[in-house]
Amino acid sequence: MACRITELVIDAADPERLAAFWREVLGYIELGREDDGSIEIGPESGAGGPQPTLVIGPTQDPRNGKLRLHIDVNATDRDQDAELERLLALGATRADIGQSGTESWHVLADPEGNEFCLLHSRVRPV
Repeated sequence: MACRITELVIDAADPERLAAFWREVLGYIELGREDDGSIEIGPESGAGGPQPTLVIGPTQDPRNGKLRLHIDVNATDRDQDAELERLLALGATRADIGQSGTESWHVLADPEGNEFCLLHSRVRPV
């Protein structure tokens, strides 16, 4: 028996804003809220399915340095260029982490500066 990832937890200065961004990026819905201000978002099927949920919790701690874990996304219904434009329109920004410019992926940052990558391949929706 093995484990699988069911949730990813992200600290945020503004959980509302970050949850709204990732809901739009991933086509997720809000699944719940906790008294501490955390917001869980995920697919319509809810927690425990094949896709992990995101739990975005409030923090006042500043981020120090490069993230040790980041999210990679692939478009499901359009090519990479069209998805890049959609993500930028949602509030993503281009991020420079020292890439050469010849990569097949784009490095972006969410509204709180967390890096994520838009990969080249199109994948089937889950």
